[in-house]
Amino acid sequence: MKHLDVDSLKDVIGELVRAGCAPERMEEIATRAVFRGLRVEGLDARAALAVQEEMLSAGGEAAVPGNALESAGSDLSVLLFGTLGDYRRLMVGLGSRGERFRPLAAALRTALMNVEGSKPPPPVECARGRLVFGSKTYVMGIINVTPDSFYDGGKHFEIEKALNTAVEMHEAGVDIIDVGGESSRPGAAPASEEEELRRTVPVIKGIRGSRARGAIISIDTRKAVVAEKALEAGADIINDVSALRHDAGMAKVAAESGAPVCLMHMLGTPADMQNDPRYVTDVVFEIVSFLAERVEYAVSRGVRRERIIIDPGIGFGKTVEHNLEILNRLREFRVLGHPVLVGASRKSFIGKVSGLEAGERLEGSLAAAVAAAARGADVVRVHDFAETLRAVRVADAVFRKRRMVRGG
Repeated sequence: MKHLDVDSLKDVIGELVRAGCAPERMEEIATRAVFRGLRVEGLDARAALAVQEEMLSAGGEAAVPGNALESAGSDLSVLLFGTLGDYRRLMVGLGSRGERFRPLAAALRTALMNVEGSKPPPPVECARGRLVFGSKTYVMGIINVTPDSFYDGGKHFEIEKALNTAVEMHEAGVDIIDVGGESSRPGAAPASEEEELRRTVPVIKGIRGSRARGAIISIDTRKAVVAEKALEAGADIINDVSALRHDAGMAKVAAESGAPVCLMHMLGTPADMQNDPRYVTDVVFEIVSFLAERVEYAVSRGVRRERIIIDPGIGFGKTVEHNLEILNRLREFRVLGHPVLVGASRKSFIGKVSGLEAGERLEGSLAAAVAAAARGADVVRVHDFAETLRAVRVADAVFRKRRMVRGG
């Protein structure tokens, strides 16, 4: 018999992966296995008794002072004990009591998910650089070498145009250049392995022979052979929207090369992901659970834990409301201890909020990038690199308290 050291959601899911648990059962088990105790302070009698009632109804335990009913002030404390599942039911119950209790529900959620997420994730080592997190938001510039991407399809389809943009990105200060040869827009048809190689490898080789030769390059692909050839051509990072699910060989490529890998959440496939996407319980918790499982899978296949980046997958099997909820609760993904990448640039949820087409969504994209930076994103993946660099520089000065002043 062996004692399990499982004090966190990440620990529990790691043990479940190693035990071969069915993925569809992991969330249910994990919410029951992780136990937390919290002290909620500064409540009046009505609020304290409401929290106690809801926590007991949720299946947890709650203790209030014996004289709570006689108290006239707002300095009561409530002790809460329960599993993550109990707390989730508590937050739903508090939210149903009206506007007064919703800030408390949000504060509980933040306290629970920030237990491990208060510190910056460890640095990620790349072949041509080191990404150190905490003091700045990194900007990843998109170069889609495709004819059918939702916003810039065809713009960089010619190698010369792609290389010119890569040089512009590098000289502007973009931290990572993301090269992709297969569109992942909703309903997109997959590109063949040969076509994807033909599109991406010459561009990567060209960047390495250009004024941007020192840039950190990521290859946006789901295919192991494409990733392998791209790394040989000079790419540094694998950006896999399928989180190593599409191609069984991708984990081996990542492990043997030592390249950092970005694991993204997607509900379904690009062909069907926007066909009425639904989540059983809480969208953020389900995505956190999914990403925790994929991290453990990658590590079990030899990928180094400190070289994994996670992406909640804005727009990949999500409604407008899902995307807004994810951005608003982005800090909760830090519980996994990995750098968080967010790609919201020009996406349809911005259009649905603003009523604008893809070509008119610059301001909305900048707003999303700044919101992501404020909520703790470590990397933002964007089309409008020059404008975003300027925006996140100011956002970092405000939210990360960095002084970035030019001139007087």
